[in-house]
Amino acid sequence: MVDYHAANQSYQYGPSSAGNGAGGGGSMGDYMAQEDDWDRDLLLDPAWEKQQRKTFTAWCNSHLRKAGTQIENIDEDFRDGLKLMLLLEVISGERLPKPERGKMRVHKINNVNKALDFIASKGVKLVSIGAEEIVDGNAKMTLGMIWTIILRFAIQDISVEETSAKEGLLLWCQRKTAPYKNVNVQNFHISWKDGLAFNALIHRHRPELIEYDKLRKDDPVTNLNNAFEVAEKYLDIPKMLDAEDIVNTARPDEKAIMTYVSSFYHAFSGAQKAETAANRICKVLAVNQENEHLMEDYEKLASDLLEWIRRTIPWLEDRVPQKTIQEMQQKLEDFRDYRRVHKPPKVQEKCQLEINFNTLQTKLRLSNRPAFMPSEGKMVSDINNGWQHLEQAEKGYEEWLLNEIRRLERLDHLAEKFRQKASIHEAWTDGKEAMLKHRDYETATLSDIKALIRKHEAFESDLAAHQDRVEQIAAIAQELNELDYYDSHNVNTRCQKICDQWDALGSLTHSRREALEKTEKQLEAIDQLHLEYAKRAAPFNNWMESAMEDLQDMFIVHTIEEIEVQQLVPKRDHALLEEQSKQQSNEHLRRQFASQANVVGPWIQTKMEEIGRISIEMNGTLEDQLSHLKQYERSIVDYKPNLDLLEQQHQLIQEALIFDNKHTNYTMEHIRVGWEQLLTTIARTINEVENQILTRDAKGISQEQMQEFRASFNHFDKDHGGALGPEEFKACLISLGYDVENDRQKQTGSMDSDDFRALLISTGYSLGEAEFNRIMSLVDPNHSGLVTFQAFIDFMSRETTDTDTADQVIASFKVLAGDKNFITAEELRRELPPDQAEYCIARMAPYQGPDAVPGALDYKSFSTALYGESDL
Repeated sequence: MVDYHAANQSYQYGPSSAGNGAGGGGSMGDYMAQEDDWDRDLLLDPAWEKQQRKTFTAWCNSHLRKAGTQIENIDEDFRDGLKLMLLLEVISGERLPKPERGKMRVHKINNVNKALDFIASKGVKLVSIGAEEIVDGNAKMTLGMIWTIILRFAIQDISVEETSAKEGLLLWCQRKTAPYKNVNVQNFHISWKDGLAFNALIHRHRPELIEYDKLRKDDPVTNLNNAFEVAEKYLDIPKMLDAEDIVNTARPDEKAIMTYVSSFYHAFSGAQKAETAANRICKVLAVNQENEHLMEDYEKLASDLLEWIRRTIPWLEDRVPQKTIQEMQQKLEDFRDYRRVHKPPKVQEKCQLEINFNTLQTKLRLSNRPAFMPSEGKMVSDINNGWQHLEQAEKGYEEWLLNEIRRLERLDHLAEKFRQKASIHEAWTDGKEAMLKHRDYETATLSDIKALIRKHEAFESDLAAHQDRVEQIAAIAQELNELDYYDSHNVNTRCQKICDQWDALGSLTHSRREALEKTEKQLEAIDQLHLEYAKRAAPFNNWMESAMEDLQDMFIVHTIEEIEVQQLVPKRDHALLEEQSKQQSNEHLRRQFASQANVVGPWIQTKMEEIGRISIEMNGTLEDQLSHLKQYERSIVDYKPNLDLLEQQHQLIQEALIFDNKHTNYTMEHIRVGWEQLLTTIARTINEVENQILTRDAKGISQEQMQEFRASFNHFDKDHGGALGPEEFKACLISLGYDVENDRQKQTGSMDSDDFRALLISTGYSLGEAEFNRIMSLVDPNHSGLVTFQAFIDFMSRETTDTDTADQVIASFKVLAGDKNFITAEELRRELPPDQAEYCIARMAPYQGPDAVPGALDYKSFSTALYGESDL
């Protein structure tokens, strides 16, 4: 049996060794050395003894009731040692040696000694307290022993800013009550007499329980009773003192007050632990909710964008031609409207989608969450593929539109040419059929016949000359048919009519010649008969023939055609002048567009190069770079009117059906693509710098470390594309201290070392083939074959991050659950804000453990799911 009797006449409390005690042990010994404790030769002040009995009894019962028992008389009920041992088991959570159940004095002494031995094992040095005195019911020794237990198990672990237990408890009280009027806690006796300090402690932590402003300093009994009753009813703190005992004592017992106040501390420190746990959980859930919101936004934006692409591509792939050039020009105008109005917001959405994705992945990495994997078909690469298909369809559609307009322009030209030639031919043939059918030769004389024959021969020559025009008309009609001219039916009908008429004219011409030649022979025979008569009438005949010749000459001079030719000449001159004016206007439009395009194109290219230099050269801090980039973004937005002007000039060119421009190498398509790339690049670069700032701040990376990472990355980014291939990335890692070939890491000396790199090396990375493949899966989760600078610095700095872990969240849930392996919906709703409580309830699976109760929820699997499998 341990000898608890020592030469020193005052008992001391304090840990002699580390034992199982928590912090504050050494200072507690100092505090106890200053206490005026019980002395064998002195009696306790009766009032203090009364207060200690009540307080210590209530304190003991607050713990014993957890084991289903209590004490009535503190002197008597601990004498056999059984309830004393039970009390120690309850408050320590440990098992003591099996007690002896005998009724003899020796059994009782042995049990008390087992309890005292346990107390001593906790680093408590007991002086002047022996088992026999407890068994004999010595009130002073019993109260001293209970006070020792209270100090060790209820007060010793209280420490605020490395103070001793008593000072820590006092400092805690002072801080909690500092805002309250009429409260000035300086000690554990008279500072508590008016009851306001007790009420202030409760109000500070549970303001809904106390109406502090209604309390009066001159009514201490009411104040004390109010605090004690509220504490008992709502805080599970038993009433340890009567208000009258405190008020009617000049100086309340310090140990009783400390014991009472320590119960408040533990009640509220438990709440503080729960609050801390709840705050951690709320923080983690807030991060998850924000990330889920970003994921939902990404999914929705990706779905909307892909749906728009899905709807738009068929429209762009629709190649059904229109009948007229006006209808095709309307299609071209609709396409311009698509380029001006509908597509630009989608370009912004696509850019924002990529920015959101990169920001989300950065936040997930910073919060130790697994990378976000979008739904199938909604990866950034899927959207890029869809966008590429869209732009291919767009380019093909514009080319088709312009080709169709060219085709229809040619068709219109051919159709107009057909109509002109057909009209000229029809005008020429007008009356010719009637003329050929005319039987004027039946009444004609021989000279008339000869004149008609000469006229007919002239007509035959004219007819032969018109053969080419008829063939041209037929050829144009054939070409219109081959080019699928919309009005081919009318063209064919008219052409057929012309051909049929031409055949009829040929047949009629042949018949008239035969009739004229037959009539000529007949008249020549008659003329022979009249020859003699003619000789006699020669003068008259000569005059007659002369008159007839004159008349005949006037009839066959083709005067109408000659007049028509004279009229066509000025018309042709006018058409040539119009065409010259048109070509001059077209040339002006070409030069105007080229002049603007030759300025805008190089400006875009220059800005792209400047942005690339800003992001690569790392001049100044990240904030400087961000500010510089945003200035560039503003300058780019301010330049937009120049692009709008170029669009207007391009529209005039298209309306004028101009399809080439020798004055510039820039097309409007090139300018548009360059502009969209510029907007996307500046937005993406700004986002990259913002994410780098997030990473730097979260992981404590210095500007020098960031510059070293950038310098190494840039060195291996040979094409300045802003990403490293697998081999380049591996070489970059080697330059920073990894021995890839030998499957171990070492300092290569190729770059300056620093504490950060030393930390990375100390983490034990290994870069054999398998290890490198694993790292590639981290830095390139989408398997694009490229490592961005953001992914690179995330990987290089991820070991330095102090982030919440699944184990920490599990521990926090366990606090809220009261150390249970499960938690209930009621507990979640009580401890967490409503939205986060419902978030957990909706996602937690039912708990399946052996200690499950109805409604039990599994917080462990939920916490693990928040973080996914650990990457490193």
